[in-house]
Amino acid sequence: MAGSLENLFLGFDFSTQQIKAIAINDALRVVQEFLVQFDNDLPEFRTQGGVHIQADRLTITSPTIMWVKALDLLLDRMKAAGFNFSRVIALSGTGQQHGSVYWKAGASSTLGNLQPNQLLHEQLKDSFAVNDSPVWMDSSTTAQCRHLEGVMGGPQRVADITGSRAYERLTGNQIAKIHQQNQAAYSSSERISLVSSFAASLFLGSYAPIDYSDGSGMNLLDIRSKCWCPQALDACAPGLANLLGPPVPSSTNLGAISPYFVDRYGFSAECQVIAFTGDNPASLAGMALKEGDIAVSLGTSDTLFLWLKTPRPALEGHIFVNPVDVQAYMALLCFKNGSLTRERIRNEFSMGSWDTFNRLLESTPPGNNGNIGVYFDVQEITPSAVGVYRYNSNNDQVESFQPAVEVRALLEAQFLAKRLHAENLGYLVEQGSRVLATGGASSNRAILQVLSDVFNAPVYVLDVANSACLGCAYRAKHGFHGDNVVSFRDVVNASPAEYKLAAMPNQDTKEVYNSLLARYKLLEEMITQY
Repeated sequence: MAGSLENLFLGFDFSTQQIKAIAINDALRVVQEFLVQFDNDLPEFRTQGGVHIQADRLTITSPTIMWVKALDLLLDRMKAAGFNFSRVIALSGTGQQHGSVYWKAGASSTLGNLQPNQLLHEQLKDSFAVNDSPVWMDSSTTAQCRHLEGVMGGPQRVADITGSRAYERLTGNQIAKIHQQNQAAYSSSERISLVSSFAASLFLGSYAPIDYSDGSGMNLLDIRSKCWCPQALDACAPGLANLLGPPVPSSTNLGAISPYFVDRYGFSAECQVIAFTGDNPASLAGMALKEGDIAVSLGTSDTLFLWLKTPRPALEGHIFVNPVDVQAYMALLCFKNGSLTRERIRNEFSMGSWDTFNRLLESTPPGNNGNIGVYFDVQEITPSAVGVYRYNSNNDQVESFQPAVEVRALLEAQFLAKRLHAENLGYLVEQGSRVLATGGASSNRAILQVLSDVFNAPVYVLDVANSACLGCAYRAKHGFHGDNVVSFRDVVNASPAEYKLAAMPNQDTKEVYNSLLARYKLLEEMITQY
């Protein structure tokens, strides 16, 4: 269809601080965008950054009903702006990973009988057994993590099965805490959802299943069998399999939208709801990663997304079932020392100037004449270590480097760390591999050249705003047509967004960085044992 009658696909993003919607057309062009911010638009909930930080500073939650009310407000804004809901033939969405929602017994009946003359939040206000949902920022479940690892045979065993060692924010450990500390709430729950499947349930008018990809972030799913791991379930809480329901592939068409949205907003009764997923898997979809790709987001924290064929779970990082190819996997690695560390070195050694920083960088050779550093200004996640360490070509520790050497040592260390931990999880640079760079530093070509040389792969850049939300609009189209009919790759090939080549690896640096990588690995191992 063309013009005003063209089909639309909607992507929703239930993130930590806001809820967004993006509408795209058949050609994958963004048509309209809408936004509700929790702090500003719903001040009655008194959140800061979309959350409540409790007195212990470890327990961090969000009011579940706030997310429902935010959806009411978002849809009302879309209606007021003249958005034509009847043109939407499929929708999907994403939610902040790891957060959990506890539906009270009887809530399914309410969901299935929503009245179009009332707002969602008015009808669902008494539907939750736990009013404040634990979210990904929560770190109050250390005891539950240790219990899970103890029962299952240690952290590596947990990672081998579920894709991650036991982490405080992962949902299974949060559920275990609820069961232990609020048994009445747990006993009165008839379904436990992730934020993503909770949001899908609102549109579906019944409980939506958890998808494989978001389910991989719970410490509960066997990422190979794609079934719940009975040992993990039993370690967390009784009767958990029934409360979670069976998981499904991320491209599953869950069925037609609830009549509530047809009657209240004018959606087509034929509009299909495609399984929602987590924000990190959705970002992989929005960045249109394919086999062999690695995406590097260079921000306050640096984040890596990897497309994997054969995963090797490790004690750092996370492996999820791939959201756009059920036979593949994705890995996520987060490095806390990102742009703030780069800016510190720029300020101290380049007079606060990126131009000076780049000139210093380009005055030194790849490999930095054997000088190497480790730069963890704050406690690092990958690996767990802190401190700044410098070594000369003889592996002697030194107090300082010359400015040009310092600049290159920082960047080479940051990118060697990314390559090391990506390879630890099973990533291999192969013919056709691409490094896809996003985030603030992706506009700096000198930095990207180092990235390209270290990985021995071309670096491309794409300015993708709202990648998770956009990815779910893409996923809506893919799920609508059916995974058995068209691949996600074929769907996104039509995208108007293009990656632009930013850097090609210098062929004479391959062995330099292979050698430096081996040294960096030994240094990192030594530092983590301090």
